Amino acid sequence: MRILHTSDWHIGSALYGRKRYDESEQFLHWLVETIKNCSIEALLVAGDIFDTSTPSNTAQELYYRFLNEVSRTTCRHVIVTGGNHDSPSFLDAPKALLKAFNVYVVGSAAEREEDEVLVLKDADNNSEAIVCAVPFLRDRDVRQSSEGESYRDKENRLVEGIISHYQTVYEEACKERNELGKSLPIIGMGHLFIAGSSIYKRSGETNGERDLYVGSLGQVPADRLPPFDYFALGHLHIPQNVAGCKNIRYSGSPMAMNFDEIHQQKSVVIVDIHDQHVHIRTVPVPAFRHFEQIKGDWDSIEASLRRLKEESFAGWVEVIYEGQEVIGNLRERVYKLVENTSIEVLKIQNAMLFNAVMKQYEKEVELQDLNPADVFDQCLTDYGLPDDQKVVLKGLFSEVCRQISEADNQKE
Repeated sequence: MRILHTSDWHIGSALYGRKRYDESEQFLHWLVETIKNCSIEALLVAGDIFDTSTPSNTAQELYYRFLNEVSRTTCRHVIVTGGNHDSPSFLDAPKALLKAFNVYVVGSAAEREEDEVLVLKDADNNSEAIVCAVPFLRDRDVRQSSEGESYRDKENRLVEGIISHYQTVYEEACKERNELGKSLPIIGMGHLFIAGSSIYKRSGETNGERDLYVGSLGQVPADRLPPFDYFALGHLHIPQNVAGCKNIRYSGSPMAMNFDEIHQQKSVVIVDIHDQHVHIRTVPVPAFRHFEQIKGDWDSIEASLRRLKEESFAGWVEVIYEGQEVIGNLRERVYKLVENTSIEVLKIQNAMLFNAVMKQYEKEVELQDLNPADVFDQCLTDYGLPDDQKVVLKGLFSEVCRQISEADNQKE
């Protein structure tokens, strides 16, 4: 059986206020063609289909159009699980209808774990594989709150709840396999943070993700999870194996979600399974937009922008000024250089001014040079709060920002 594993599409996402529907549309078209060309029989989408829990009409149209196009390919099964950005109820609403087209949706944790176990069959109705389709597990899905519990108690209970849920689903899959009397591979799907996985951090951002798990909360040790023949993961945007095991893999996001990701080679994973032997390979996803990140002093920035003009560069640019000279009209200089070109400067960050404000408070910085997480973090530091309180408050603030973003999205 040939399976394609992908995740973290984030349809409807924006970068510095610019919506990215065109990139999502191009990726989904590319994915349909890849499914056709590679004779994919099952598609696994491991969470974060949408960027918010209230996807716009445009985002929904792209999603359903894609599912319609896939139904006319060699792909016999599509399994979609919810991520932390997705609304469980929104994903689950059309599941009965989509099941008629062999699209199986698990948007929320099932009341009965066996409902997260799916048996995939070939064209002759023979069982081929078993999938444990586990969505993003929220705190309320797996943990009983206890009065007076500490932060550490909460973390331990959440991790143990996640591990217990996966183990129960795996045991149900093993029971199903025994009843079928065949040596079928068991494939896991998950949207979670496995401890030790690679993640980039920058200026209060977490690789484009707005994690609901606070700090290290919810990070699950790889050796505590069931021994799936292949574990298709979503949540982290960097394509990677986990714990040195090729069978446990994050497919990563198909698009760069911020400028720190622009040099990553995005990919999807193709998994060939035959008699429980697993062969894994990645297929690179083309970049559907050009990005450039420019750093340095003014001379370096000016030279880079002039080079992009000479190359007729058409794309999005982030400028980070790192010089020591105080330049009060940095924005005006940058925008003047790119006038009447196809260069779109989305972000200009004056690192010298930023550092001066954050460390010395001697110079004024424009609010647009800071993001909300930076400002909130500095406020916590100013008030001298202990680290454990900072972690909890940062998580609550992140959730507030997420809700505001979703409310704004509804106005589209």
